[in-house]
Amino acid sequence: MFKPLMIALMGISLSSPVTADLVEGEDYTELDEAVETSVDDDQIEVTEAFWYGCPHCYNLEEPLNEWVAEQPDDVVFTRTPATMGGDWNQHAAAFYAARELGILDDLHDDFFTAIHEEGRSLTSEDDLADFFSDYGVSEEDARNALNSFDVKSQVNRAHARMRAYELTGVPALVIDGRYVITPSSAGGLDAMPEIAGELVDKVREERSE
Repeated sequence: MFKPLMIALMGISLSSPVTADLVEGEDYTELDEAVETSVDDDQIEVTEAFWYGCPHCYNLEEPLNEWVAEQPDDVVFTRTPATMGGDWNQHAAAFYAARELGILDDLHDDFFTAIHEEGRSLTSEDDLADFFSDYGVSEEDARNALNSFDVKSQVNRAHARMRAYELTGVPALVIDGRYVITPSSAGGLDAMPEIAGELVDKVREERSE
C-alpha cells in the first residue's frame, strides 16, 4: 500500500521553504481522534513513522537527527517502524529486537546504510542474525529476540499505531499524537523537521491557554 506513494514522492524536492503561517489540511493534518502518547504530561512527543527500506526515510535521517539534537528537554523523540506485511514487518521486528538486545542506538543508522548504500536487503532471519553479530550478539540470541513474544507484540502495537495515525505512506512525523506531517504536506523532506518545530510551539501555546 505504501510503495506507490513512496514512488510518487520521488519527485518532491528535498529542500523547500517553510510556510510562515501553517495551515491545517495543507501543511499538516490533525487527527479526528488523538493517539495516546507515552510521555509525561509536561512533555511533547514527536514520533517518526519510517521503514528501513524507504529511500525517503533514509534521506530524512540526517536533517531529522540534527533537528532532534537541538530540541529542549520537553520534546521527546520516538520512532515507530511501519508495518505493512512482508519486508516491512521483518524490518520492524529487527528494530524491536535490536532495542531488546540493547544495540539499537549503534545499529539504527548502519541498518539504513547497509540497505541504501551497500545494497543489502536484510529481510531474511539469516541475514539479520548475521548483521546483529557485528554488534556482539550471538546468532542464537538474535534469532531468539527476532522470534520472541515481546517483539511480535511490539510489531502488532506498531501496526495499531500506524492505523490510528491514518498513515498511507512514510516517512511521517506525528506531533503530540495529533498533528501529522508528510513530505507532501511539508513540500519536501527537509521542511518536515521545521514544520514539526512550529507544531511543537503550537502545542506549547495550546497548553498554556
